[in-house]
Amino acid sequence: MNALSLRRMRGIALPVMMIILVVLLITGVYLLRSSNSATLAATNLAYESALSAAADLGIHRASEWLTSTATSNRALLDSNQAANGYVASYNTAQGINSSAFWDGAVSITDPAGNRIDYVIHRMCAFAGPYDSLGPPANTCVLTSANTSTMNNSIALGDSLASDAVQLAGVPRVHYVIAARISGPRGGNVINQAVVTIGG
Repeated sequence: MNALSLRRMRGIALPVMMIILVVLLITGVYLLRSSNSATLAATNLAYESALSAAADLGIHRASEWLTSTATSNRALLDSNQAANGYVASYNTAQGINSSAFWDGAVSITDPAGNRIDYVIHRMCAFAGPYDSLGPPANTCVLTSANTSTMNNSIALGDSLASDAVQLAGVPRVHYVIAARISGPRGGNVINQAVVTIGG
């Protein structure tokens, strides 16, 4: 090697090192932003999960009212009960995001101070008895009792108690319970459940 080529080689190390440092700097910034995005996404998912669990309180309260009313005075379920968030019909033209869907909703507060609204819709075309022949005839979403035994000594859903009520021939009416919660940080969650009660 001659002296001229050695002089040229000495000047290459600094630009190469500068390029490597710039690449390392960009990679570090990207890694930092990536970890911040992952942390933010995980936090948001945990927040939405907590709101969803809180909204379930509304479904639970509505289900308790529906069950106790069906046991004590089933005729009340044939008409709207605005004070309890109950609507005796279900208008399929109203989406869950429309304000009309939530007319008459009951508001409760959970232990964390979140406001939860819930409403119960009976899945029938009109108020009145589910089996009304009209005019017009009421049509409801009904489920027949399951009489299959699946190798058991009793049918599914039956009780072994000697004083149990036998509902084998009574159809079950469907009710949709919807609960919504608006969190303090702008998160919104709507949960729904379908409950069936013997007609």
